[in-house]
Amino acid sequence: MTYEFEGKNDREAIEKAVAELGIESDQFDVEILESQKKTLFKSGHVKIRIHVADNPKSESESATTAEKDSTLNVSNRSSTPLIPQGEVEQKIIDFVKSVIEKMGYDASVELSFRDERKIELRLSSEHSSILIGRKGKNLDALQLLANVYAGHLGREDIRVILDIENYRLRREESLVQLAYSMADKVRIRKTSVLLEPMNPFERRIIHTTLNDIPDVETKSEGEGLYKQVRVMLKNF
Repeated sequence: MTYEFEGKNDREAIEKAVAELGIESDQFDVEILESQKKTLFKSGHVKIRIHVADNPKSESESATTAEKDSTLNVSNRSSTPLIPQGEVEQKIIDFVKSVIEKMGYDASVELSFRDERKIELRLSSEHSSILIGRKGKNLDALQLLANVYAGHLGREDIRVILDIENYRLRREESLVQLAYSMADKVRIRKTSVLLEPMNPFERRIIHTTLNDIPDVETKSEGEGLYKQVRVMLKNF
């Protein structure tokens, strides 16, 4: 289910969503649709889209399901490109390719996975490192634009995932390793560790990885889309 809210900034828009929907901010994913900074003559304005599960759970509780979805996505990728079905899939592919070309780079864009809720596009380019960006920021931005465009086409019900050189899988593996490393660290130092700001999907990987470790727990801290995960010993 999706909802849209507006505010002077992303925090105010998220607070409106929490108040109206009656759920916590870690129970939904946020997309920034429009963002206008405050200037001398104009007040700030942000428009967000909220993605809520039919039966929302807390971030840590929903982590296992989220990771299973991710694993299913990776394992069911087609080794050969899929043929776009219908006008919407082709338009999204053309849109992503057009945005990359306007950035000044060449890339092929192919459909590699689809189900009822999402489609995944596989990018190929000699400029892959630039398209990925630092810690995936550029790839995330392209993915956000693709999802906004899908919404303009009337398909708010599907999520568009972009990947290049299996970056998503490699990032997931690095986060799993990071989670175990931080668990060892808090045991040795007898103190908590606060990780770098992460998007909802990345945070869920950390939560899921450490969910079954009996002496370690995690929680998200902060406001907005990018929150930090704190790793700590239980009952310490």
